[in-house]
Amino acid sequence: MQRAIRSIVLASRPRGAPVAENFRMVDAFLPHLGNEQVLLRTLWLSLDPYMRGSMDAGPSYTPSVELGQPMPAELVSVVQESRHPDWQVGDIVVHDAGWQDLTVTDGTGMRRLDERLAPVSTSLGVLGMPGMTAFVGLTNIAQPKPGETLVVAAAAGPVGSAVGQIAKIKGCRVVGIAGGERKCRYLLDELGFDAALDHRISGLAARLANACPDGVDIYWENVGGPVSEAVLPLLNRFARIPVCGLVSVYSDSDTTILPGQSSGLMRAILTKRLRAEGFIVDDHAELAETFRREMSSWLQDGRVRYREDIAVGIEHAPSRFVAMLRGETFGKTLVQVSRL
Repeated sequence: MQRAIRSIVLASRPRGAPVAENFRMVDAFLPHLGNEQVLLRTLWLSLDPYMRGSMDAGPSYTPSVELGQPMPAELVSVVQESRHPDWQVGDIVVHDAGWQDLTVTDGTGMRRLDERLAPVSTSLGVLGMPGMTAFVGLTNIAQPKPGETLVVAAAAGPVGSAVGQIAKIKGCRVVGIAGGERKCRYLLDELGFDAALDHRISGLAARLANACPDGVDIYWENVGGPVSEAVLPLLNRFARIPVCGLVSVYSDSDTTILPGQSSGLMRAILTKRLRAEGFIVDDHAELAETFRREMSSWLQDGRVRYREDIAVGIEHAPSRFVAMLRGETFGKTLVQVSRL
């Protein structure tokens, strides 16, 4: 009896925030392996905010998903069968595919993992794209100096938590903004941030000003909206603003980046000589090996910690994705699809 691939596909395009009804589980026949192909069984599926852009028909920095096609994702998988000389049964790999439990591929773009070095799920989080996003933005744009103040929003998430911890290693004073007391306590007690502010409590601008008496030298922009409004007046001359995401507006029809608007932002950039630069981590593959070497060292000596929010079963991917965009997950959002 021929096996089937279980996939979660885009059933309809969202109007505003995604809902569970925008997704559908489907089964498809698993093709026979051809020469130099491998069959991968998914162990871990990564859920990330950038996926929201691929659900729309309009342009984004990620390709739009056609209706009826699997949602894109980065996966950790194990080689189940192989007709490829470079890949052996039992190899654990990270690769791009979709929200699915099996993948047939020729091996293009796969990278072998060593489960003895770190839990393989970390290749989707602190040792993967989110961690490298933090590393690239800090290295290429923020260029933190000892004694500077860095503010990072979504600070308990996989990117924000890495940003704050690396900045602490570089000698910065770090202020994190997160949603809820539990996340703020985590930033202070476990990650060693200097201050943590709950954006769900009123008066964020005044509280942030009190937490940054010397102003802000680096603002890590990954949220947009009211958080950006609160930070903008506090930016010092020559402050740097790496922009890697705008999760608060991904589902909005109003695509304004910083409320206040372009004239106010442009005036601040001019008068304060700010550096604001957007970047996509995939454009900086040359830093991948350096990142993995440095981050592995920081993990081993305990200077960087991480947290994972795990759901078991591919059927939970839609609900966990929706929850992540609402700020209801805590740490790197993962789905464990199967076990070794």
